[in-house]
Amino acid sequence: MIKLSSVRGSLQKLALTATLAGLSVILSPFYFPVGPTKCYPFQHMINALTGVLVGPLYAILGATITGIIRNSLGVGTIFAFPGGIPGGFIVGLIYWITRRDEAALSEPMGTFIGALLSAYIVGPAVGKNMAVEAFIIAFLASSIPGSILGYIILKIIRKAVK
Repeated sequence: MIKLSSVRGSLQKLALTATLAGLSVILSPFYFPVGPTKCYPFQHMINALTGVLVGPLYAILGATITGIIRNSLGVGTIFAFPGGIPGGFIVGLIYWITRRDEAALSEPMGTFIGALLSAYIVGPAVGKNMAVEAFIIAFLASSIPGSILGYIILKIIRKAVK
């Protein structure tokens, strides 16, 4: 038998994930282009928040929804998927293990993985080659400030709900 409280918790997590994904899309005008990519620091901020607040699977879902919407609107690139999904997942996983808000600062580790996926798999598959170092620099230049901002906002949220 399914417990009503677990369904309610899942729906709350899904609603928060959708809200954060929507916020990420709304913040889409704030990016900087690097080669064939568009770097969105606010995506990494949202990844940090989503990973900590709702967990790794919902962070994957949120980053995927954001990537789909951005690409559908013509404001994103294929690199939204390898650039966003691993960061949120890593944050959520590290938070799940440690239960510490500092997990939000681990987002660049996942984005680093995304840079490698972009350079070696996604870029060549779509005919948009760029040196791995360029992907790493671009993605980290976006994810480091984004994760710091996410951590700061997380601390503000924690203080506000106490």
